[in-house]
Amino acid sequence: MNAHEVPQPSPSRMTPFAGHPIVVAIVPGQPELVALTAISWSQAAGNPPLYFAYVDTTRFVLEEFPDGTVRHGEVDPDTVDDRWEDRRIQIVETLTRVMEGTGVPWEFRYLAGRPDRSLTHLARAVDAAAIVVGTRAPGRGARVREFLEGSVAVQLSHHQHRPVLVVPLGVVDWKTPLWR
Repeated sequence: MNAHEVPQPSPSRMTPFAGHPIVVAIVPGQPELVALTAISWSQAAGNPPLYFAYVDTTRFVLEEFPDGTVRHGEVDPDTVDDRWEDRRIQIVETLTRVMEGTGVPWEFRYLAGRPDRSLTHLARAVDAAAIVVGTRAPGRGARVREFLEGSVAVQLSHHQHRPVLVVPLGVVDWKTPLWR
């Protein structure tokens, strides 16, 4: 392999589920189904830890640390927006409630920047076996955003070697026209 070739997925690069954590991408207000699916997978694999991660696209990464955490800052340095801290607290409170009594160890990471890059960095840092993401909420706005921004699940599946489990959060009837 030359210096410009990207390592490709192969059996030699697989990370076994048993004993390896799972990275779980979450969004505030998202249905608990994503977390519950990750909990179920963890329990089936012997309770490896879950690393829940929210990626704030309104902030950027200043520094990445070996444990998957980041130091982040505001995109516009002339503004002071501390709402991210309130969002972090809300997410941790929700996760604490959802994880209670599951027996699955977990941690939370507040990340910044592009979701696919941030989640890949975290997965590498913790040697995750897989990444769990939810689909976007149904509706025209979600379809337009996905068209413009792309699907995080698709971006992940093209830019790193770990399996990506996509949890459906809304099903579209095949008989219903996509654009109404």
